[in-house]
Amino acid sequence: MKIISMIPARYSASRFPGKLMQDLGGKTVILRTYEATIATNLFDDVFVVTDSDIIYNEIVSHGGKALMSKKEHDCGSDRIAEAVENLDIDVVINVQGDEPFTDKESLNKLIEVFKNDPDKEVDLATLMVEIKDEDEINNPNTVKVVLDQSNFALYFSRSPIPYPRDKSAGAKYYKHKGVYAFRKQAILDFYKLPMKSLEASEKLEQLRYLEYGKRIKMVETDVQGVEIDTPEDLDRARKLWK
Repeated sequence: MKIISMIPARYSASRFPGKLMQDLGGKTVILRTYEATIATNLFDDVFVVTDSDIIYNEIVSHGGKALMSKKEHDCGSDRIAEAVENLDIDVVINVQGDEPFTDKESLNKLIEVFKNDPDKEVDLATLMVEIKDEDEINNPNTVKVVLDQSNFALYFSRSPIPYPRDKSAGAKYYKHKGVYAFRKQAILDFYKLPMKSLEASEKLEQLRYLEYGKRIKMVETDVQGVEIDTPEDLDRARKLWK
């Protein structure tokens, strides 16, 4: 089974433009993420895929591998699909460019999902972490997921799901971490399917898979890390790096 990692990287992020080129302990965020992914030794190859000459040059100038997107893309999955279409691979893992604390244990759990799925029932797998802080549960920037009994995703939302009408019911809340592992065919299918209303409403690309009947296996991790979406996140990351 050939497994690679792709790190989609846009320069003009809506909430924090240029965040991937910000300094984190003497190196840029995107270079830190790339090096952390390489350091896991889990992949046959690792690429940054970008629409930005600045990011492309940052990776290549430090001896890394980067690909330039040929088309404009609305989301990271589309960018990866274009990049892997003609590659001889089985599984591609999407590591977010703004997660420099990506860890080996969590990525290995995703890989194990496919190694233990001989009947190919899983189209993609992704990470989640339990959250208990009410502010985080209610924060629309924190994407929540609800599951069936086999840990397949039922729905993702920026809203608090499940709604706590009965707080004594003991429902758990899970935050979705945007690290995905795809079978190659699943991501190529995604690339060709039009966006539908749920994805358009919530602005969550994973809902396209659910709307078209794909099965998303959720894998729990206890590694929180720091996703750099805002300048405040970058401050937290710098403190954590020290």
